[in-house]
Amino acid sequence: MSEPISVMLVDDHAVVRMGFRLLLEGSPDIRVVAEAESGEDAVRRVQEVKPQVVVMDLSMPGIGGLEALSRILARDPAAKILVLTAHEDAMHAKRVLKAGALGYLSKRSAPEALIQAIRQVMQGRTFLEPAIAQELAVQQVTGERTPVDMLSEKEFKVFLALAKGQSVADIAEVMSLSPRTIGTHLYNIKQKLGASNSAELAIIAMRHGLMDPQWR
Repeated sequence: MSEPISVMLVDDHAVVRMGFRLLLEGSPDIRVVAEAESGEDAVRRVQEVKPQVVVMDLSMPGIGGLEALSRILARDPAAKILVLTAHEDAMHAKRVLKAGALGYLSKRSAPEALIQAIRQVMQGRTFLEPAIAQELAVQQVTGERTPVDMLSEKEFKVFLALAKGQSVADIAEVMSLSPRTIGTHLYNIKQKLGASNSAELAIIAMRHGLMDPQWR
């Protein structure tokens, strides 16, 4: 019998991690070898533990999941990451897949879907929740694009942080960039989205389903 798939769980809620750990440990071919409670913690622990699959939330304090994903893959392009999140929109899915994640699953999915997703990602195959996959396919066929799609990867991260009320100084610190660089991103974001302030950015984010329920 082959060795179980080693998994690291990344979520800022201990109860959520415990629930997923109990679920996964019921499967003989999966073993949870580590947990992390933030993006920064995940970047560090991946280097130490070297799990075969990282199951990671997006909305966490600090650098968050999207930035953590980018940093992990920058160090190890072969890392296998499955995003497990409260976000159920195709836009986030498109962003994380473009950033290099292999899978995207919402927390509302059936437990068996998570196990199936881990097995599929372990094989290097892309896993997408069916409803999101269908939405992405429709967008591709129709060529539908929104102004938010025009944002670069860094602009998208800055846009979400600003929409959640973070200051330019705080974003600069988290992303290890200068406030002037963040200010430039902010200017470009406002131009592309036709927004004049952070409140309008928040409205745009909510309209596109990009804000977690706790932010609404």
